[in-house]
Amino acid sequence: MDLKRIMQHLSSGRAAMRRAFPQRALDAIERAIREAEVRHAGQIRFAVEAALDLPPLLAGQTARGRAIDVFSQLRVWDTEHNNGVLIYLLLADRDVEIVADRGIHARLGAETWEAICREMEAAFRNGQFEAGVLAGIHAVGEHLARHFPPRGEKPNEMPDRPVVLQ
Repeated sequence: MDLKRIMQHLSSGRAAMRRAFPQRALDAIERAIREAEVRHAGQIRFAVEAALDLPPLLAGQTARGRAIDVFSQLRVWDTEHNNGVLIYLLLADRDVEIVADRGIHARLGAETWEAICREMEAAFRNGQFEAGVLAGIHAVGEHLARHFPPRGEKPNEMPDRPVVLQ
C-alpha cells in the first residue's frame, strides 16, 4: 500500500480539477479534438479524473487499468472501423494513458502512445495542463492522419467534449 499515493488521491478533488481544467480549457480541448478529427478517420476522446475512489485505490488499481475501464464505459471501442482512441488523465497521479482500439493499435503500437504520454506528463509537471492535453491531441491526430486518412464524408461517431469523471 502506497500511503503517499493514497494521500494524493484523497486530497485531489473538484477544486484541483477546476484549477487544472477551467471551462475555457475544456472548450479548447473540445475544439482541438473536432479540428484534429477532420484530418483523419479516427475518433478521439479525452477523459480526466481527479482521483480514484478509495476501494480501487486500496486494491492498487493503476491508471492503465482505470483507462481500460473508461475506454469500455465510454464505448470508445464501438466505432464502425475500430478507430477509437482514448486519452485518459488521472490527475492525482499526473499519469496519462492512451488506449487505442485494435484497428489503430495494430498499426501504431504501445511505443507510439507511450512517447505521447511522456510528453504530456512533462507539461503537467510544469503545471501546463491545457497545453499538455492539446499537444497530446495534436500528436495523436498527426499519427492518425498519417495512417488513417479521412474517408470522404465520415460521421462523428463520438462526442468531442472532454469527459470529466467525478
